[in-house]
Parts: sequence; C-alpha cells; structure tokens
Amino acid sequence: VQLQASGGGLVQAGDSLRLSCAASEGALSNYAMAWFRQAPGKEREYVAAISAYGANTHYTSSVKGRFRISRDNAENMLYLQMNSLKPEDTAVYYCAAVRAYYSGRGYLRPDAMDYWGKGTQVTVSS
Repeated sequence: VQLQASGGGLVQAGDSLRLSCAASEGALSNYAMAWFRQAPGKEREYVAAISAYGANTHYTSSVKGRFRISRDNAENMLYLQMNSLKPEDTAVYYCAAVRAYYSGRGYLRPDAMDYWGKGTQVTVSS
C-alpha cells in the first residue's frame, strides 16, 4: 500500500487542522493505521492509532482529548482531527500502516510499522 499525507499548514495556537492520509495500491481495511510526528532534532514519536475497522483507537497522553483519529475504509482514507493546537505540536506528521493485528489498546512503535507516507508539516505559532 502507498500512503500520502496532506493537510498540514501554519496555524496559530488554539486553531484546528485536519490531516488526511490517502491510501492506494491496497485496501486500507487490511491494516491498522497510525499517525506519528517528528519535531526538529527529536525522534519520531507516536501520536495515535486505530484498529483495522476503526473499532478501537489509542492516543499518546499529550494529545488525548484534543486529537481524534478516524478512518474511512470505503474511501481508503485515514484522518487526524487536531483541535486546540499548541506550539509543541509543531512537527512533520506521518501516517503509517501495519499489517499485523492491532487491538487498538496500546502504543505502536515506529519500527513496527510496515508502510509510511511522506510527511506533512504542521507549524503552530504562539
């Protein structure tokens, strides 16, 4: 499967953004999906994940209550709705897919993912 993230941009603190990840050359329903982000000088970190059919989701603590991950398997799309953005959310955001079973009840490690999309830059000004 090939993934392409989009929707990033420059916003002010408190604003919202919706990231999208389009999948091609494969059915998205075959994969659990996740969003990761990488800030300058930092390691890539987990943001959120969703099980293959969307029944379960999981978030890192810093975004819980502000971000929402969702998917539309019929459209082969993954989304990340980001609300109440903070300057510390500034990073390149990546979508990723893993074929192995994922319950949606815990973190996913970057090295566990099978496919990655190119990132989209999110910049939050204070």
